[in-house]
Amino acid sequence: MKSLYLILVLIMSFFGNRVAAQEYDIVIKGGHVIDAKNNIDALLDVAIKEGKIAKVTKNIDAEKAVQVVDGEGFYVTPGLIDIHTHVFAGTLPDHYLANSFSALPPDGFTFRVGVTTVVDCGDPGWKTFPVFKENIIDRSKTRVLAFLNIVGEGMRGGAYEQDTSDMDPKLSANVAKRFKDDIVGFKVAHFEDPSWIPVDRAVKAGELAGGIPVIVDFGGDDRHPPLSIEELFFDHLRPGDIYTHTYTELDRRDPIVDTKSRQLKPFVTKARERGIIFDVGYGGASFDYGQAIPATEAGLFPTTISTDLHTGSMNSAMKDMLNVMGTFLALGMPLPEVIKASTWAPAQAIKREELGNLSEGSPADVAVFNLRQGDFGFWDRKGKKLMGKQKFECEMTIRDGKIVYDLNGIAEPIVVR
Repeated sequence: MKSLYLILVLIMSFFGNRVAAQEYDIVIKGGHVIDAKNNIDALLDVAIKEGKIAKVTKNIDAEKAVQVVDGEGFYVTPGLIDIHTHVFAGTLPDHYLANSFSALPPDGFTFRVGVTTVVDCGDPGWKTFPVFKENIIDRSKTRVLAFLNIVGEGMRGGAYEQDTSDMDPKLSANVAKRFKDDIVGFKVAHFEDPSWIPVDRAVKAGELAGGIPVIVDFGGDDRHPPLSIEELFFDHLRPGDIYTHTYTELDRRDPIVDTKSRQLKPFVTKARERGIIFDVGYGGASFDYGQAIPATEAGLFPTTISTDLHTGSMNSAMKDMLNVMGTFLALGMPLPEVIKASTWAPAQAIKREELGNLSEGSPADVAVFNLRQGDFGFWDRKGKKLMGKQKFECEMTIRDGKIVYDLNGIAEPIVVR
């Protein structure tokens, strides 16, 4: 019995030393790598070591890796970054998306679609951010960042989001500076009166916090004509600020495409040239082909692709990040640009340029995709359907150098023991 034990110890020691001696933790072999930051669009291998990208080149020796991933026939990209999500999941009633039932825990909705980083889009405000950090950021395997709501109570809904006395730029900026590793900007949303107060105070908070961006969900209600997005783009926002729900068509919002002529308004292109970032923010009611088709035909593809993920969007037309990306493929957006708008462009928008790329030394967040061929339907909130020939499917997601999702067991060994 004792001799059997010694044999087992020797075997375990041998394999343990072998693992320790390997040059790489993971090598992905033969995938089609797309990395916008580094202008890569080619068949290459990717090596990962100690949570970082170690090398991207041809013919990396698979024998030098603890795990080898067969990437042949797949696309290999940086992990996707979804900059418009609602992940302040909780159990408080009548809190809309702030520590509530309508928000979602991130880990259940990220890795299976190649997303490694999400940005919560305004659920917590300065009053509630510490709870969000403790309950969500610190407990999630997904990298979770946040746009802080300019409303101190956060996205609590109803009268709370109309209270201008709770929109304090100084207190908001103080929290953003205190949690600078977690907060990437400020959010404006759901304000109904025809007033620029929320936007101007969020921009002020952004300046006080060191020049971080503002993301604007811009609307109103049916009692007043909507405020002008032209005025928003040129008189209130700064270059680098983000306009989300770009392709929505609701009565309470000023749309980018004229609803009578179905032509893109000329100032929208000028706003993009000025540096305004146009984000999808698909959501449950914020994407219409009546806007998206003429806008993209006129050349206005999104700067950043995002979902507006919450319980009201995940099972409707939106579904998930890959479905939104597939929608834009069907609209004629080139594949490399779709990948860029889901990786490197959002990393730039939130000023986290260590993310969204496969540079040597960058965090090893990687997505491996199958691009299925066939006939696929992508429909908007009104039920209008656009047919596409390609559909994304996530084969594998790697977060900080560890395989966190493997659909078909394409790693060998599948589990490192």
